[in-house]
Amino acid sequence: MTVTIDPAADVRTLVAEAHIPANIGELIAQTRAAGNARALISDTLFGRLVAGVAKDHPEHAGLAERIVDQALVFLLACAALPDIALAPSRLVDYGWHGFIQRTVDYADICQRLGRFVHHVPIDEPGQGGGATVARTVLILRELGLPVDQELWTGSAVCEGSGTGSCSQCHQGCVDSN
Repeated sequence: MTVTIDPAADVRTLVAEAHIPANIGELIAQTRAAGNARALISDTLFGRLVAGVAKDHPEHAGLAERIVDQALVFLLACAALPDIALAPSRLVDYGWHGFIQRTVDYADICQRLGRFVHHVPIDEPGQGGGATVARTVLILRELGLPVDQELWTGSAVCEGSGTGSCSQCHQGCVDSN
């Protein structure tokens, strides 16, 4: 007997059973309608984040706007599904790191999202709660969020962690607030 595992079906069930707060549902709907997540922050902050990614990663300067947008999409998904482990791609993580460095702005968006989205380097195998980039993309799509597929290849590399990976999974992938 062969057992077939359908990751997309598992993701559909996870998202369907999630209790997404109304304010987050509205932000997801706005992002879906716009086709991007730029409206989550001011144009000025978006420009600063784009400039930061271009400066810190000049080899990806031409992708900086898309990287920041997908980092915002990722943050929105993390806020919507705090009990589900999600992981950014390497490129999306560049945008997330750039945002985290602007601590006041990052705290403001997290407050608007209703929870602080932690960045957690994964020090040991298994610590990330099963978060993978591929699974995260399936979840983003199930939420109806825009996915820039070109940016979602390759796992994030978090220097200083024992495994070189990271996720938003904090204390067993539960909301720590």
